[in-house]
Amino acid sequence: MSSQATEPIAHPSRSEIDLPTVLHALSDPVRLKIVVKLAEPEVERTCSGFDLPVTKSTCTHHFKVLRDAGVIHQRQQGTSRINTLRREDLEARFPGLLDAILLPLATARAVRR
Repeated sequence: MSSQATEPIAHPSRSEIDLPTVLHALSDPVRLKIVVKLAEPEVERTCSGFDLPVTKSTCTHHFKVLRDAGVIHQRQQGTSRINTLRREDLEARFPGLLDAILLPLATARAVRR
């Protein structure tokens, strides 16, 4: 029985994360929804663990944009990709950016409830 090795998923290093690319990644409502979900409990989620109003192929595109921008980290686990927010890396590069984007969203959601 042979085990099939999976190629590691490429991610930008912390120093390669740049502000215009991060802001572009966060400018899309679907990608922002992904980031909000990853930031809430700050747990790992599979790609299928998000309730997104788009097709599977479009989801794949959105996760790739977030990964290539350095916003999320993905790792392969069996047939699933596990996603985590790169909060520490983003905070080191752009202190306060995530909080500035996510806090108003959390506040608005709390007011609607």
